[in-house]
Amino acid sequence: MTLIQRVEAALDEVRPIMLADGGNIELIEVTDSGVARVKLTGACSSCPMATVTLKMGVERVLLEKIPEITEVVQVG
Repeated sequence: MTLIQRVEAALDEVRPIMLADGGNIELIEVTDSGVARVKLTGACSSCPMATVTLKMGVERVLLEKIPEITEVVQVG
């Protein structure tokens, strides 16, 4: 399984929670330095708690499951 596939699989674990609130998350890229760049969509894109969701939810899961990931950042 490629790194991208592993990241997508990990995102699939948190995606149902985001979908339940009317949002979603899209993987844009994984950089050579292990930064996963994601885009929050739907209700998540304008939610005041988006940063908390990203860092305490998404990033925590990715760092736990995929040692190559060093950080998760939101883009556009």
